[in-house]
Formats: sequence, structure tokens, C-alpha cells
Amino acid sequence: MTLRSRYTLFTVFWLILILLLYNIFVYFLVIRVTTRSEMQLLASKTDLVVESLHKNQMTNLTDPKLLSDLYNANEIIRVVAKDSEVINSVGYDKELMSITPVVSNVTRSDTVSISRQRVLIYSEPIYQNNVLIGVVEGVRRLTVLDSYLQILIGALSVTSVGAVVFAIFGTYWFTSRLTGPISQMVQTMREIDRSGVLHKVKMGNEESVELAQLIRAFNQMIDRIDRNIERQKQFVADASHELKTPLTVIGSYADMLKRWGRDNEAVRDEAVEAIAQETERLKRMTRSMLMLAEAEQDDWLHKSRFDVAQVVQELASVLGTTFQREIRVHHPSGSAVMVGDKDKIRQLLQILIDNAIKYSKEPIDVRVRFVRSMVKIEVTDYGIGIPESEIPYLFERFYRVDEARHRSTGGSGLGLSIAKKIVDLHEGTVEVFSKQGNGTTIVLQFPRQLNSF
Repeated sequence: MTLRSRYTLFTVFWLILILLLYNIFVYFLVIRVTTRSEMQLLASKTDLVVESLHKNQMTNLTDPKLLSDLYNANEIIRVVAKDSEVINSVGYDKELMSITPVVSNVTRSDTVSISRQRVLIYSEPIYQNNVLIGVVEGVRRLTVLDSYLQILIGALSVTSVGAVVFAIFGTYWFTSRLTGPISQMVQTMREIDRSGVLHKVKMGNEESVELAQLIRAFNQMIDRIDRNIERQKQFVADASHELKTPLTVIGSYADMLKRWGRDNEAVRDEAVEAIAQETERLKRMTRSMLMLAEAEQDDWLHKSRFDVAQVVQELASVLGTTFQREIRVHHPSGSAVMVGDKDKIRQLLQILIDNAIKYSKEPIDVRVRFVRSMVKIEVTDYGIGIPESEIPYLFERFYRVDEARHRSTGGSGLGLSIAKKIVDLHEGTVEVFSKQGNGTTIVLQFPRQLNSF
């Protein structure tokens, strides 16, 4: 069942229920009010009779004039003695006169049905010297009132049916407008699935705020998918280009070995060395590409609490010894605890310090400090620096500031991309400050407590 049908049925069902309860309430309220009014009219007539009897000392109990002035159509008024004998009456309705009178010492009112018509009975006791001598009884058909009730039932039925029909068409029209953008989104998705080309949903002016938000979110998702597809295409193109170079070199030297390597030792040594170097480059590039692919998985990080200053100190000691370079670590006294993946943070810092080692000859400074609830890490080298125009592209895959410099240092162009991914997964930020000839400072900031931990 479609959303439109469900919403229409739900609305109509509740409207019918509300109308039913409302009609029942109105019907019984009208009956109660009108019946009370008719009963009060009978009570007024019996009061007048009793008052007249008391005024005349009960001497006119059988006087026809006592009741004739109060007579009305569709009713009878009678005086009933204590022994239930009717001693005076006015009215010609035989069905009403056939009703057995009841003598009671208290005022009595009742409603009975005769020939499918409601009949009101009201009786009031007559006392003489505090002795019950009879009752004055009024009996009245509610013919006119019942006819009005039939008209009321008809009017309520017609208006209710009209309201339901209007609600069906109105709700169907409203839900058509409401679900129109959703249907458009479904159609767009089917078109995307059929053609493989991403499309956005056009936003009109008549949609509600919620639908506008839904369409906007859908279009943002399409934009993000489109960007990811473009990045994947670019990544495949860049990877193909990057892999082509070492494979070409390996192929060329292998061909050289086939032709002259058997007889020329110098050519053989050169070819073997070049093939080994390019093979190593391919291994590093493959590892980096696999690492970037793994970074897209949800469980790539293994979070724990660790002392980031201790990690920096240990890494600086290892790299300083390995490359015979001075790496100075500045951190606050005590521990600098943060939450994250210790190995990935170590890998991030190794990428940054390794780049600083490659592109500078002076000592390298690494600073760790706290800024409110953030951990701030700065890696500073005093080397050749980076042109300002190149800084926005540093973290793109396979991007190099200088191709010749890249070839000499043996980089794959993926290190900073991996570093940026690690920063993003730790909900951190990275900034680059550099000036050619004066060195580069990379500033990292991480929350000490991850929201998802």
C-alpha cells in the first residue's frame, strides 16, 4: 500500500470516528434538551392544576373547565383519584388515555414508547390536609420533536457523508502534493540506476520545510557520491600513471638485460639496481594504496588511551638515530593523554617527520601542548619550504610539489593523503604554514576525548 493511500485511509478513518462521536453527542444532547423542555411544559400545566385545586379548596376536582384551558393537541391531562380512578380528563387520544395511571405520593416523570413514538408522562400528587387524595397527570406525545430529530439525523448524515467525501478528495490531493517530491526522488533513483548517470532532484517553492530538507539532503548525497566517484576515477587514473612509470623502467631494463646484459657486466649491474629500486617503489606505492583502501573501513581505528608525548619522544629517538638527525621534542611536564589509535598517530607523525627529514638539513622541532580540550602537535623543519600556491593541494593523492624532488626522495605521493585520513578519522584538523627558504610547520589538533569512544 502506498504512502498516499495509507495517509488517506488514516485521515478518513479518524474523520469518520470523530464525526460519529460528534453526531452521537449532538443527537443525545438535542434529545436531552428538548425532552427536558417538554417535561418542564407538562410540569407547568400540572402545577397550574394543583394550584387551582388548592385555591378552590378541592371543590372543582371534576369541573371540566379545570383542564380545558390547558389542553393541547397530542396530549391528555387528567385528575386521578387515590384509587386510580380517572375523575377528570381532557384529550381525545385513545392510546394516551389507555395508559394506566399511577398514583404516587411524589412527583413522577417517565418516558415510554407507543407506536414507535416517545411519550412523556408527568404526575404531581394532590394533598388535602396533608392527606394524599390523588394526582394530576399529564401525558404528551413527542410527535413534532421526533420529526425534528429525524430531520436532524438526516442533516447530520448528509453533512457527515459530504465531509468524508471532501476529506477523501482533499486528502488525496494534499498527499499527492506531499508525496510528489518523494515520487520524483524515486523516479530520479530509477533513472540513475538505469543510466548510471547521477541526477539531482529539482526543488520547487511549494514543498514543506521537511520535504525541502529531504530534497536538500538527497542532493547533497548525490553531490558527495559524485565527488567520490570523481575521486575514484582520478585515483585510478593517477595510480595507473604512477604505476606506468616504474613498470616502464623495469620493462626497459629487462629488455636491456636480454640484449646486452649477458655480456656486459656494467649494463647488468645497472639494470639489476634500477629494477630493484623500481620494485621497491612499487611495493611502497602498493602498501600505501592498500592502506588508503583500508582506511575507508569502519573498524580501521583501534582506539585506546595513550600518552601522545611519549609516542612522539620514542619516534623522535628512533628516527633521529636512523637518519642521524637532531629531532627536538618539546612537551609539557607530566603525561599528555589523549584517546585514539596509538599506532595510527605514530604512523601520522612518522610521515610528517620523515618529510621534514627529506626536505631539510637543520634540526627538526616537534612540540606537544594542550589548548583547552585539544591536543596540539606542531612539526617544524627549517628546510626549503613549500610555495604558498601549492599548500591547498598537499594532501591530494599522488600530488607532488616538485616531480624531480619526488623522484630523488623516492616518495609515492600518498603519504600526506594517508596522514590527512588519519587526522580526519580522529576528528582532528591539520594546517600548513610554510615559506620558501624558511621551512614548514604542520599543526595538528585532536580532541582529547573522541565523541565516538
